[in-house]
Amino acid sequence: MKRALVTGANRGIGLAIAEGLSAKGCEVLLGSRDPDAGRNAAERTGLVPVQLDVASPDSIFRAVKDVGPVDILVNNAGVLGSGGVLDDPDDFTDCMNVMLRGPFLLMHHLIPHMVSQRYGRVVNVSSGWGAFSRGVEGPGAYGVAKAALNALTVSAARTLPNAVKVNAMCPGWVRTRMGGSGASRSPEEGAETAIWLATLDENGPTGGFFRDRRSIDW
Repeated sequence: MKRALVTGANRGIGLAIAEGLSAKGCEVLLGSRDPDAGRNAAERTGLVPVQLDVASPDSIFRAVKDVGPVDILVNNAGVLGSGGVLDDPDDFTDCMNVMLRGPFLLMHHLIPHMVSQRYGRVVNVSSGWGAFSRGVEGPGAYGVAKAALNALTVSAARTLPNAVKVNAMCPGWVRTRMGGSGASRSPEEGAETAIWLATLDENGPTGGFFRDRRSIDW
């Protein structure tokens, strides 16, 4: 049985990814910044809650130490930000901590085991707003952080053996607290590509950017 850690998994796309991986037979660790929200989601789904604030290196270190090795890492946690990219240094720092530094640290701690066992899957939940092909859109530093996450994906995949696959994906516009009630996709639809990437066979791609299981432009 593969062990998977999904960040920001107490609701929305993260929860849908966690439930989808569980349905495929994985042992899923449900990462949540809010321990009460994580426990409530875990009780509803039968998954394993893990208190994990990806903006905090100390929280990441404790969580990694507590959960031990994993085979699959899904970096899903995110913050939207607001205003213009140059407006608020704190907003910029928050976006970078949650959507770049946090994923980097989790990969730093968890990928060595994947390399040693010659199997690993890392999925970075990005966005079309982080694509240079779309002009790096989005409020605040959101698009910049997602663009940096895309760069981390490409660079990590280039340095790792093919047995450890690292990919980014765009879930599209999803009905979540961040996406709003008017979005065109359900959390389950948004999660589908992440679940596919997290369970790729040995011939699957690495170092790519995907939506609806199709490669999209960076």
